Amino acid sequence: MPAAVAVERSDRQDEPTTSTKTVPPQPSPAPLSWPDQPDDLPRTIHDRTALDQLLAEQFPEAEGSLSPIRGGRQAAEKLLNKVDPRRYAKSRNHLRGAATGLSPYIRHGVLSLSEVRDAVFQRVRNRDDGTKLINELGWRDFWQRMWVDLGDGIHDSQEELKTGHDPASYQRDLPEDIRDGRTDLACMDAFQNELVTTGWLHNHARMWMAAYVVHWRRVHWKAGADWFLQHLIDGDPASNHLSWQWVASSFSHKPYFFNRGNLERFSDGRFCEHCPSANQCPFEGSYDQLESQLFAAQAAIRDVPNTRRSNNRPSNNRRGQQGRGNSAAMARPQR
Repeated sequence: MPAAVAVERSDRQDEPTTSTKTVPPQPSPAPLSWPDQPDDLPRTIHDRTALDQLLAEQFPEAEGSLSPIRGGRQAAEKLLNKVDPRRYAKSRNHLRGAATGLSPYIRHGVLSLSEVRDAVFQRVRNRDDGTKLINELGWRDFWQRMWVDLGDGIHDSQEELKTGHDPASYQRDLPEDIRDGRTDLACMDAFQNELVTTGWLHNHARMWMAAYVVHWRRVHWKAGADWFLQHLIDGDPASNHLSWQWVASSFSHKPYFFNRGNLERFSDGRFCEHCPSANQCPFEGSYDQLESQLFAAQAAIRDVPNTRRSNNRPSNNRRGQQGRGNSAAMARPQR
């Protein structure tokens, strides 16, 4: 019977009448309760400081501390309401640019891709103004579809490397100085610190660090990918592992790398001034110079064809057209 309106029968069976009698609400059942046990975790945590302390006690060997990123629907909606698609498109490659901060909430299902898409279109007068951000949502969907296609294969190299190096020459373990932030490279150590203390890293910083690990230090991409996945709040195996392979060139037709000028430009030069390795910077040089240093002599890296699943993947001139066809996990920046 409806809560607000009850139907009563009159003396004539074919003439029902209505009554406005309100059915009183039924009391909610009492919450389940059980006696406290000596080893029970607290059932109520009043602030983040207490939560941080509890986690430290329960997981004493865990690295880092409680992330400053707030979880929950309310926090997600607050960020979603601040999204500026035009500013994002213009500044997203800069570490201080208009990143949305939505990736953790998308990753954990607090926000859906379609919900973010609709919010973007509501904020732009011209649909073209939202194209870049919508493209990034499309890349995230693409990675998930590749995961469905590949399954556990995302943990394996999808193609041969285009670096000219034997895959066996890459270290399988992440060096301790990288893991601990002791490389004496101000940029890489800052990225490590942000990763382990916040659980988040700007896309451009992820790309720089991945390229440093794989190409400069000759470490297998999976060692770095697994390390990222240990810390990233927004990390999922598909976006993370396939993006590392994209940098390494086992899921793209060219390796991604950068130089000092690129890093200084998009980080506003904040690392190099006080870097202990500023005078011996491994990233110093032109792209041609670094290419010859990092990769073995072979057919021109820029001209190696991409042969895998070409009919199923978006077209993407990986290095020659930076800024187009960018991945959602490690978006291709402009030089």
